[in-house]
Amino acid sequence: MRDDLPSVDGEPDLDVDDVLAAVGPRLRALRQQRGVTLPQLSKATGISVSTLSRLESGQRRLTLELLLPLARAHQVPLDELVGHPPTADPRVHARPFERNGMTFVPLTRQPGGLRAYKMIIPPGWPGREPEQQVHEGYDWLYVLSGRLRLLLGEHDLLLAAGEAAEFDTHVPHGFANPTPYPVEVLCIFGPQGERLHMRARPASPGHQ
Repeated sequence: MRDDLPSVDGEPDLDVDDVLAAVGPRLRALRQQRGVTLPQLSKATGISVSTLSRLESGQRRLTLELLLPLARAHQVPLDELVGHPPTADPRVHARPFERNGMTFVPLTRQPGGLRAYKMIIPPGWPGREPEQQVHEGYDWLYVLSGRLRLLLGEHDLLLAAGEAAEFDTHVPHGFANPTPYPVEVLCIFGPQGERLHMRARPASPGHQ
């Protein structure tokens, strides 16, 4: 039996079964674009690996109780997860979140590809000498306020408000806030850089 939703403002009717059937492939694409395995997603959501696999393949019917933790884990609005983001309003309704003591404000909606964030780094972060990392891709940073310490290979730079940096992320790099004031930074990450900065473990207290 088909459960049709009434049309709104002249839009064609939407079939609930068709909408739900499209969510499984979308869930798989989101997970793969973020480089997340089923066991990792299971740990983040509390949903078993077998259930996640069945959801992605369309063998398990989706419920709100399953969609909510998946939307949180993938950092996308629920309406975007089911394939019906607002089309009339292009504004991004940012939902800030914290990772490793920093605050991230998403400035783009679509998963995959380049992602833009406003990053707020608290005073003295990370509390020790920053660890340099390497990965595929390119990073771009623009300091809105405060001062950002950027370690790039053998270079140790202090970027002030209004200064930007872009670099190949095959070069070892790391950043920190050595000042007693928060730093606000606009940043654009490719998928690899986003995974690194979103998941890096917080530094332990030590060097100030």
